[in-house]
Amino acid sequence: MEITSIVFLVVGIFILFSILFIVKEQTSVVIERLGKFHKIASSGINIKIPFIDRIAAVMNLRLQQLDVVVETKTLDNVFVNTKVSVQYQVVRDKVKEAYYSLNNPTAQISSYIFDEVRAAVPRLDLDDLFSKKDEIAIAVNESIAEIMDNYGYSIIKTLITDIDPDAKVKESMNRINAAKRDREATIQEADAKKITIIKEAEAEAESKRLAGEGIAKQRLEIIRGFKESVEDFQRSLKDVTPNEVMQFVLMTQYFDTLNNIGTNSKNSSILVPHSPGAIKDFQEQIITGTLLVESNKDGNK
Repeated sequence: MEITSIVFLVVGIFILFSILFIVKEQTSVVIERLGKFHKIASSGINIKIPFIDRIAAVMNLRLQQLDVVVETKTLDNVFVNTKVSVQYQVVRDKVKEAYYSLNNPTAQISSYIFDEVRAAVPRLDLDDLFSKKDEIAIAVNESIAEIMDNYGYSIIKTLITDIDPDAKVKESMNRINAAKRDREATIQEADAKKITIIKEAEAEAESKRLAGEGIAKQRLEIIRGFKESVEDFQRSLKDVTPNEVMQFVLMTQYFDTLNNIGTNSKNSSILVPHSPGAIKDFQEQIITGTLLVESNKDGNK
């Protein structure tokens, strides 16, 4: 009696587990009855008839990604490997179509991607391909989404994640870019040197202008000083002629110049004839020059 009860209990548990089954979240289960589609079981606890109903497939409703590498040729005859990433998912209300319409959905999506990319890329140059890859991705997405929706698949996003040209082409492109950067660097350096030379020339011209103004002002002050000295001499010594005053001033200037030469530490050795005879000769030259000026004035008169 006890053995019979145990057998019935085991059979009952087996039948219970055969009737009840659990479907996980974000999944749907295709139930077939006697080999024919019966229903779609959603997440939670579900019931099926043992030996009559069976679980045909478990469909993943989560967002999935398919990566496809397409080799094709651009308009300028460059072979490139274009990596396309497609994000898709099974439509919850079209689980039946998704399971029964396509035997291998990823292979079918890949085929459509190959067809669309190989139709779009050969119309573009390599440079245009890099700049317009987003436009190609949008066009591929729209084309595939319309087709796959009929089979119960929703295409969420299509991205061109990589464009890989032939190794020799990449090397050539790198050399071209390096040459362009070198040329731009040379132009920038030349412009910088040009600006430096111009600024240095402007600074030098300004320096010379200021130096000229300083010398002019200095000479003006010297002339003004000479004038005041002559006027002072004439007021103090009325018997002294202007020529004699000028001789005295020039002799004083001569001695001041010798003093400046001797006190300046930056000067190198300078040989100046400075003997009593030399001073006398210098004075006589000044007097002679003065007399010549006077005689010229009288001749002009």
